[in-house]
Amino acid sequence: MSPSAVGFRELKRVGGFLSIEDHGLIGDGKTAALIGRDGSVCWMCVPRFDSPPLFCGLLDRTRGGAFTVAPEGLLESRQEYLEDTGVLVTELRSTTGLVRVTDALLLRAVDLREDLPAHRGELLRQVEVLHGRVRLRVAFHPRGDCQLESWRGGLLVRLAARPEVELVLRATQPLAGSESVWELAAGERAALLMQWNGAHCRHWGVPPEEQLAETVETWRRWASHIRYEGPQGALVRRSALTLKLLDYFENGAIIAAPTSSLPEAIGGSRNWDYRYAWIRDAAFSVYALRRIGLGSEAFGFLGWVLEAVERHGRPRVLYDLDGNQPPPERIDPELEGYRGSAPVRWGNAAAEQRQHDVFGEILDCAYQWVSGNGTLDAALWSQLAALADAAAREWQTPDHGIWEVRTAGRPFTYSAALCHVALDRAARLASTLRLPGDIERWRTCADTIERAIHEEAWDPKAKSITEHLGGGGLDASLLALPLRRVLPADTPLMRATTDAIHRHLGAGKGLLYRYLPRESPDGLPGDEGAFLLCSFWLVDNLALQGRLDEAMNLYDSLCQRAGPLGLLPEQIDPTSGAFLGNYPQALSHVGLISSGVLLERLTRHEQSRPLRMSPASILSPATPAARATLRVPGSLQ
Repeated sequence: MSPSAVGFRELKRVGGFLSIEDHGLIGDGKTAALIGRDGSVCWMCVPRFDSPPLFCGLLDRTRGGAFTVAPEGLLESRQEYLEDTGVLVTELRSTTGLVRVTDALLLRAVDLREDLPAHRGELLRQVEVLHGRVRLRVAFHPRGDCQLESWRGGLLVRLAARPEVELVLRATQPLAGSESVWELAAGERAALLMQWNGAHCRHWGVPPEEQLAETVETWRRWASHIRYEGPQGALVRRSALTLKLLDYFENGAIIAAPTSSLPEAIGGSRNWDYRYAWIRDAAFSVYALRRIGLGSEAFGFLGWVLEAVERHGRPRVLYDLDGNQPPPERIDPELEGYRGSAPVRWGNAAAEQRQHDVFGEILDCAYQWVSGNGTLDAALWSQLAALADAAAREWQTPDHGIWEVRTAGRPFTYSAALCHVALDRAARLASTLRLPGDIERWRTCADTIERAIHEEAWDPKAKSITEHLGGGGLDASLLALPLRRVLPADTPLMRATTDAIHRHLGAGKGLLYRYLPRESPDGLPGDEGAFLLCSFWLVDNLALQGRLDEAMNLYDSLCQRAGPLGLLPEQIDPTSGAFLGNYPQALSHVGLISSGVLLERLTRHEQSRPLRMSPASILSPATPAARATLRVPGSLQ
């Protein structure tokens, strides 16, 4: 039995909402859906991740809309994934029987590493009664006003606010408008197929079972490329699959999360739209996937981000899926928010911010590709060298930092450190590949930044590096400095910083706050939960300092916080353990994978003392990538 399979649990709601962790994710490389343990599709954007939501009952019980398939008299349920797939099974027990609903966004039978795109614009919901006899309720309620009319044996759905969306619902049982009830007995099956934007022109054609089998085979073919033999193997595989579910297959963009406005504190206003591609999050995702043998995702992302940079000049913090600027941030006045946590936001104002770490993220991604046996052409290198020059100019200037504060900019230590990464990687690439560039100037500037971190960011009273050059509060992002090869983890400086952050930002049981708003103002009211990625960074620092038992224990405890399906949120409520923030969150799964790989390598080599690794060794993939040349897409090619 897979680790995601758990026993039946009673359905509990707070304020009419299921807990965040009571939802599973499915996707097709263009969009995704969250399926609740009550049988409802309560979140889905059509036709793609960053489109307006078709269903968003997750953010409003009455006006959000949902697509529910569940027996009357529902008592309890459980969920699990079909092994190594993005196909979700929900079993629902009622007073009269047991129903299994299998949900999939359908894929063609292709190799997801080579033959793209694979999505079909179809959601299949297959129903089977396992025992007893049930009255199955089918409720189809998109958000907003809509009209349903009979069309070719199904229902044509016309959305008043989105006439461009062509939507059809078909079923193997009669549909009586938006609400239907089917009486089914043990052994009987039914299926519903929602089709949009072109897919609706197809009839059932292939039986539902065959369509589902094709999708399962496609996922398993992709998962067969995962290479990992370390701790928590099943969770690492599920994390890799989750990251792939957040991958926009058409061009390699990777979104931060599939949802918007799930709160960082219940009732609070720290609610953001994460359905876009952050350079930082996507680069971390690429880093994690390459380390378990999935190098083609690195190629796809790097091509996507460099095309976006070429089109717009200076790198932005985040882009929409096409590499363009996202829509302006706005508040939705109609939706109540998850458990009353308003406002609900669409768009993200961070797209207008300056964050200098993007220079380092892009150049580090290029360095990873080359370390995996790839090469760079002249046009691409010209773009990368320009980013290194920008890092050299701007590392001391204020920006809004990795945490995207909504105050005036400040000279964040992490931002300066990632400018160091940009300069270091540019110098290494130019030297290794004999590429043109001012290597000595880049190296000298990188050394200057490192000295500034030692001298200007160190607070002898706090015994820690601080969030700003010139002093400030503590910031858990500083735990990433050894992982990005800025400072060795086992130096007295980083040992002291690790202990100070663990002590001062600790939320209990290994959880960390990323910073304390009362000490590091971010321009927002209220507080937030513990940030999971920071705890995985703590695992890495402990491991690299030779504290392997501590690191392994912390890693195991963090993995135990995954939901029943192996999914992780952005944040955890330290008091209750409940999930907070957008879900599932790419960065949390990146942390789980990366820490697992590091622990695997340290354990395999039986190293119990402080470790220094070369950048090439710590960044190298588990399996060598085929040699290839990266080129900037479009006009620069």
